[in-house]
Amino acid sequence: MSTWTQFDPAPRRRIDETIAATALVVRRRDSLAVVIFVGIGYLTAFLWAIGDLAMRPSAAPNLIVVDDPLVRMVQRTGPASFEAVALLDTGVVRLLVSPIDVTIGLAIAGLVGLNLGLTYLAVVQPAACGIGAGTGLLASMPALLSGTVCCGPVALIALGIQASGLLLTLFAWLLPLGVVLLLASLVYVAGRVDIANASS
Repeated sequence: MSTWTQFDPAPRRRIDETIAATALVVRRRDSLAVVIFVGIGYLTAFLWAIGDLAMRPSAAPNLIVVDDPLVRMVQRTGPASFEAVALLDTGVVRLLVSPIDVTIGLAIAGLVGLNLGLTYLAVVQPAACGIGAGTGLLASMPALLSGTVCCGPVALIALGIQASGLLLTLFAWLLPLGVVLLLASLVYVAGRVDIANASS
């Protein structure tokens, strides 16, 4: 028997397990509550990290939309951030509405929520021992740190740290790295959920 067949991860089986476990997370109220709560929290943190969300309790409620929003929304402001098309003041928070940034944030928040929903199921219905409760959260950190892509170089300059080209390039790779780690974590944690007992 070759070494490869001995350690074959059976990709088709892992994909099927991941799909079944993800469907289970959405069907159960307790795990769905975890997904929604974590997803909203992560989206808020992501938008704050990229500078699209800020506390402005002194600002009067207002909505300003730019001219030609379809052209403006695809203009880049950084390696993984795009131009806002509207400014919304609610009297408590200010939101720069950037449709592409919000879409990226929603996708990552969904992956983080699913990871922690699956981690919750793996803890309450484990198929095997040895899963850490923070597995999904740990995988989400590079994606959250990708919020520094837009303003990371400015923050380094403000702190007086001379950033090399390599460090600046690292900022651009945090978002894709975070997404890959979240997907890998999703597949890993899905294999640790006892789907048969959890669905009954």
